[in-house]
Amino acid sequence: MKKMSRKVYVKVISETDEEGNISPISVTWEDGRSFGVDKVTDIRRAYATKVGGTAIRYTVKISGKETYIFAQDGKWFVESKV
Repeated sequence: MKKMSRKVYVKVISETDEEGNISPISVTWEDGRSFGVDKVTDIRRAYATKVGGTAIRYTVKISGKETYIFAQDGKWFVESKV
């Protein structure tokens, strides 16, 4: 059986440079755990394949693992497995 995913809004601390580029610094999951972003490897407008819709997708490394966080309408979300 295929696992379903849901959009989970998360708290992201970010910084914005003088040209308006946004870089996430840390992510706080819905359970309250917070993790620093080790590295941003890619930023692009992309389709959130598991939950639908387009957003700015940040490919980031957190604790050595690559994951996606999305920025849409001033909010941040991740695709979480149900």
